[in-house]
Amino acid sequence: MTGADLLVQWLQGRGVGFISVLCGNGLDPLLDASRRHGMRIVDTRNEQTASYIADAYARLTGGLGVCAVSSAVGHANAIIGLVNAHFDGAPMLLITGATDQRDRGLANFQEIDHIPIVQSICKVAKWVDRVDHLEASLEHAVSAAISGRPGPVHLTVPLDVLEAETHASVRQVVCQTGTCGIVEPPPGGPGDSAAVNEAARLLAAAQRPVLVVGTGAFHARADSSVEILAETTDAPIVVPIWDRGIIDRPMEQFIGVIGAASGGPELLPDADLLVYVGARIDYRTGYARPPAVKADCRLIRIDVDANEIHQGRAPDVGIVGNPRLILEQMAEAFKSLGGRPCRAWLDEVRERNRIFRGRWTDAPTPPAPPMTGRHVVEALRPFVRDDAIFLVDGGNIGQWAHMLLADRYPAEWLTCGASAVVGWGMGGAMAARLAAPDRPVILLSGDGASTFTIADLESAARQGLPFVMVVADDQAWGIVVSGQTLKHGPEGTCGCKLGPIRYDLLAESLGCYGVRAETPDQIAPAIEKGIRADRPTVVHVPIATGGPADAPSSL
Repeated sequence: MTGADLLVQWLQGRGVGFISVLCGNGLDPLLDASRRHGMRIVDTRNEQTASYIADAYARLTGGLGVCAVSSAVGHANAIIGLVNAHFDGAPMLLITGATDQRDRGLANFQEIDHIPIVQSICKVAKWVDRVDHLEASLEHAVSAAISGRPGPVHLTVPLDVLEAETHASVRQVVCQTGTCGIVEPPPGGPGDSAAVNEAARLLAAAQRPVLVVGTGAFHARADSSVEILAETTDAPIVVPIWDRGIIDRPMEQFIGVIGAASGGPELLPDADLLVYVGARIDYRTGYARPPAVKADCRLIRIDVDANEIHQGRAPDVGIVGNPRLILEQMAEAFKSLGGRPCRAWLDEVRERNRIFRGRWTDAPTPPAPPMTGRHVVEALRPFVRDDAIFLVDGGNIGQWAHMLLADRYPAEWLTCGASAVVGWGMGGAMAARLAAPDRPVILLSGDGASTFTIADLESAARQGLPFVMVVADDQAWGIVVSGQTLKHGPEGTCGCKLGPIRYDLLAESLGCYGVRAETPDQIAPAIEKGIRADRPTVVHVPIATGGPADAPSSL
């Protein structure tokens, strides 16, 4: 057995069902071993796509996403997936090839030290220099990736290690998810009872509490617990924009995402208690400091990772453990203390939210053409219910989605993540199809975002990974145009306009279906047909520039 055999069989033994790749220097033994052992290889035309597949798969499922690329430039191109996984806490393994080590240090082909480049964003980054170190390195890296707050890891495995013979036998383990990757049980136990009781006391004393629910709640499968605590206390729920949602159904306590460029209802500055559940303190919530929040606003932090408890700001109460269990404990303690729901506060927040969103939802829909982001998202609304996986990639069109689809935010919806990157959607849609072969997959993208890796439409079509991609085309980086126009007027824009592309025809040339929708009533039939198709379908929707960052009177 070679090092490549060991690597592939080790991953298979942990339930990994595919590796996303772009072939190149140092990878041939791994690809050959994958072929011989039945490991699915999902090949791409751009390392960015390959790394986004691994990242998005991990973020969608909580399982390990695995990507393999070639040395130096391939490694550099794949870093973007690691960045996303770092920001969002996604368990991802990047394997990078390298030339045989015997000439290392002599300016060998594509010789570069990969490790320092990724150390700051990886929980583990290691060069595997001997085949008898390979299994231990895999164990170390993957254990780190899936433990605590999950995150990306990296191993460089050079050619001589992959080709070397080894007498090691791969230890088999029982995996919860079969072929869907390693998924650990929700980590952590219940919270310390004294800390939970103190948190419940603060919650019972609060008159204007807010639950800030982040990606850590998704990893803990805390959807029902969040609902229980919110309904027990009537505390409004918000999700920092681009964090994972877990609100599977409309509920009156859910107010939507916060931290969007278009702003939001005035909420945090009036809160007297913030309860962060698996969420980071950052710019999206004003760093939980004045003037974004009151100086005397109390703070509770709940996280499985002790290192996160004091991140950003020291809490009044910090509770380490499984957020799902801790929220259940808090709800019981709140009731035992005789806490009363904050109904008046919730009613006030809901009214503020109605007025804020009404700027975009209450005005009559403008005539079309030209269509706007509102037309596109309203046409999508019936298709992003039930079991569909819905992905949002793009700035301005993403703002429209967050504005108009604010009554719920389920785990089946995926955005760029806390990195705020655009251009990840192609790999994300391929990952969604790999994760859920029998469910509708719909990607909403802007024209700018879609062109980062659009050539991989061919990769998806060739490998039987169908999805529907709706491209809202305003021939601009719309969110930048909106901001520059507000500052400088229509003639003051610079560096943010794009030229025309026929995305429907481009899709056809890449082996996919392409449809151009000129009017709102043409969008839904195209999506319906695309959901049933055996290859990706691109629905090209020309729209006017403008969106939630603008004054919306004409939109």
